[in-house]
Amino acid sequence: MARQLISSGSPFEAQMGYSRAVVDGEWAFVSGTTGFDYQTMAISDSVVEQAEQCFRNIGAALQQAGMGLADVVRVRYILPQVADFEPCWPVMRKYLGEARPAATMISAGLVDPRMKIEIEVTARRPG
Repeated sequence: MARQLISSGSPFEAQMGYSRAVVDGEWAFVSGTTGFDYQTMAISDSVVEQAEQCFRNIGAALQQAGMGLADVVRVRYILPQVADFEPCWPVMRKYLGEARPAATMISAGLVDPRMKIEIEVTARRPG
């Protein structure tokens, strides 16, 4: 199977030279995804709403890859503020509770101070 590059249409991808996701065989690698709504380029002030948007963005990329959130095997959460992590747990459970992937949380600064969470996933096509 040929390598497939998936774009969300975000201007960040073209400006920085990366893909929202790369599919290689049965694997999909989704880049760190923030809470921007890529249609409007708006971002909420709420970390919980940003987490919801991250998963919508990730779900859209996985759908283009012929996969879904149930196929996620690895997730990395990056948050500038550790205290923002726990309020996001219900959102994480909502989107990944079925898949229950291996997970890591990292506290680090993000490129834009409006960004309160970034999520990166790896998925594997079933079968």
